[in-house]
Amino acid sequence: MTQIEHTTVWSLSDINTLVEGVLEGEGATQILGLSSVEDAREGDLLFAESTRFLNAALRSPASAIITTPAIRAEMGEVSKPLILAENARLAFMTALERFAPPLHFPEGIHPSAIIASDVVLGEGVRIGPGVTVEEGCRIGDRAVLFPGVYVGYHSSVGDDSVLYPHVALYPRVTVGKRCILHANSVIGADGFGFVLIGSVLRKVPHLGSVELGDDVEIGACSTVDRSKTGITRIGSGTKLDNHVQVAHNCTIGRFCVISAHTGIAGGAIIGDGVIFAGQSGAADHVTIGDRARLVARAGAIGNVPAGETYSGFPARPHRRVLKEWAAVGQLPEGLRRLKALEKRIAELEERLMQEEPSA
Repeated sequence: MTQIEHTTVWSLSDINTLVEGVLEGEGATQILGLSSVEDAREGDLLFAESTRFLNAALRSPASAIITTPAIRAEMGEVSKPLILAENARLAFMTALERFAPPLHFPEGIHPSAIIASDVVLGEGVRIGPGVTVEEGCRIGDRAVLFPGVYVGYHSSVGDDSVLYPHVALYPRVTVGKRCILHANSVIGADGFGFVLIGSVLRKVPHLGSVELGDDVEIGACSTVDRSKTGITRIGSGTKLDNHVQVAHNCTIGRFCVISAHTGIAGGAIIGDGVIFAGQSGAADHVTIGDRARLVARAGAIGNVPAGETYSGFPARPHRRVLKEWAAVGQLPEGLRRLKALEKRIAELEERLMQEEPSA
């Protein structure tokens, strides 16, 4: 993380009050920005989540550190002021939010935007150059549409949502409140459905729609396909990384985390709080239970129970996979021993043959 600066100088005491921590050291210390230990400068506030990181932060030019009471208890005297918080990561995130620069985007509607006559625009909307909003749409209060965004007919964008450049909403898509859709994401494209008629692939019509709940974030170049009938749903608070594919008729629960290069096939049902690590996936019509976790590159071709961690392909319980990997690591030695045993057995058989009395 590079340094994040703010136009206002904060005292460490002010930040401590903001994050509801316990201050140790000089509260008047001026904080000019937040940084990683590698880029730290005087005036920076750092975050240390282990004694190793705390030691590195103490050696850096930074002016103060956020850490936990437990980590602090493992140290002796320290040379810098500290903010102690039970959840130091949350405290640092809260400080980051306050230091983050505001979103700069011109107010009003750019004259090059094409807005249908019946579109309902909320208060304080910001619409950039080259944006197209088709008939029957609603754009909520304070929503921001960056240049090149396309909003298909009868779609809606909720209050305070931000659509970055070249986001495409196909017709009849619903985006909730406070959503963030990053550049080039596509919501509502047709599902990948074809039927082989003779030697010709005939396209299956997709007449449904997509609904994104509130506080959903969609990464750059990610796609969520519309359903054949009914609705493809992404639950409130769920976050998709870049290059994620969600196929038609999927239902994804609330507060899920879906990492880059993940693919979820049609009709899959994903519970609340599920984690997909990078390059993982789920086959069509499988069910992934609440709070289940798929390790990187895991491929779920069957259901995953709630709360379980699965890995590998086909995905199976992670503890079992670890044992299998450990066994694979022993194969070279096992093969060496097997060959030695085979040789010994052959020698014993030969000796027995020689010792047998002749008839």
